[in-house]
Amino acid sequence: MKLITLIFIQILLLNIHGWKIFHRGRENGGNIGAPYDPNYKSNTKFVQEEWFVQRLDHFNPTDLRVWKQRYFTNDQFYKRSSNGPVFLMIGGEGNASPSWMTRGTWIDYAIRFKALCFQLEHRYYGQSHPTEDLSTKNLQYLTSQQALADLAAFIMSKNEQYGFSSNVKWIVFGGSYPGSLAAWMRLKYPHLVHGAMSASGPLLAQVDFQDYYRIVEESLKTSSDQCLAMVKEGTVQVNIFLNHTVGYKALDTMFNLCDPIEKSINNPNDISNFHLTLAENIAGVVQYNNDNRIGGNQKVKNITIASICDIMTDDDVGAPIDKLAAVNSLILNAYNQTCLDYRYDKMIKELSNNTWSAEVSEGGRQWMYQTCTEFGFFQSSSYQPQVFGKNFPVNFYIQQCVDVFGTKYNSKFIDNNVQHTNTFYGALDIDVSNVVFVHGSIDPWHALGITKTREQRAPAIYIEGTAHCANMYPKSDKDLPQLKAAREEIAEHIDTWIRL
Repeated sequence: MKLITLIFIQILLLNIHGWKIFHRGRENGGNIGAPYDPNYKSNTKFVQEEWFVQRLDHFNPTDLRVWKQRYFTNDQFYKRSSNGPVFLMIGGEGNASPSWMTRGTWIDYAIRFKALCFQLEHRYYGQSHPTEDLSTKNLQYLTSQQALADLAAFIMSKNEQYGFSSNVKWIVFGGSYPGSLAAWMRLKYPHLVHGAMSASGPLLAQVDFQDYYRIVEESLKTSSDQCLAMVKEGTVQVNIFLNHTVGYKALDTMFNLCDPIEKSINNPNDISNFHLTLAENIAGVVQYNNDNRIGGNQKVKNITIASICDIMTDDDVGAPIDKLAAVNSLILNAYNQTCLDYRYDKMIKELSNNTWSAEVSEGGRQWMYQTCTEFGFFQSSSYQPQVFGKNFPVNFYIQQCVDVFGTKYNSKFIDNNVQHTNTFYGALDIDVSNVVFVHGSIDPWHALGITKTREQRAPAIYIEGTAHCANMYPKSDKDLPQLKAAREEIAEHIDTWIRL
């Protein structure tokens, strides 16, 4: 059937009606979710929420301003008489979750090694508000270096508070960006941290993270070549619809658009944002495929590569573009959203809101600032074979930095800062010991991490068939044998560090 005929059929068969405006927003980096275990009853009486007085600027001795940083404690498993270790989970680009204080693989390790457990929320995220607002001027204190200094100050304070001897070993845990922080903490503060478990941590800062969508495509192929082919053909058909007046209304209805696409057809930023959102529908599923975490709800957790590919390979759904639309509807429904909000200016307006009461204060504005000033990590379509098309190049992301934070945050500014990050931490040439680097083959972020052991002091564990931070979530009967083996290998490394 010719595509132009398909457009008319879409208009005839689908009911056109209005949708409530709702902007889904983007995942913050590769943020780790909360642990999920449907059969587990949390014993929260051992978990304490507390506040730590922290310096605003650790690197300016004349700046005496302080603020309160949130942290959690669980001493349920700790055996002081045996000089048990201290475990510290590093918070990342979102709320610190008290669920992690009673669940997750690190808690299994805490029980095994009789550890005292802390979780320190990252500055500027969750309820840890160092400044009165999130203005660009105030965000200057949001850096990975300040975050590491927060951790160091916290550890030194707890050593004094508890009267820990030098025999007490601190082990840090982190997944995603905190996985990077865990490795960097051992690198920069080896006198305070004895070992680190770094899961899915990107160590190479990169402006144009082309490999992200390349690996998304490879991960889709683990289901079937046909699935990948249908995604590519669906993207081609979306572009064709965007070139026909009659196709605009079809797209409005098929993809439940909040605003008519016809009004944006000459706005390249709107069109790029539309394409990117459709790609993210699939990429987000790939990144967290089959892990044991809580998404927005149980419906999110149940969406996997297999369920996406079931739609993309089902001829009864219709043409490839219909299949992409069906995936979009599945994602919208899972997040309880009634329409797809793709308007660029609306997104920029939201991200420019610098109040703590804004929706983006949950982490969107802050993480964007860190990517624009330290890491890049811009997941562009500048790759081969470009199943998702060339619709969201790296300049699209750089423009967002300029539009949200100011003209200074341009390409040259970002390039220089990303280079500085790699120079400061060592990128993939990091020289560190007592760190175990853990990555999954399905997770696109493994492209920026260490996946092969270069020396025994800092081993790498590469788990075939697992996604982002899979080893950190509670164990399940459905876990792959190689995931179970990885968790046990990590425990053996921790055991060795504690005994040193």
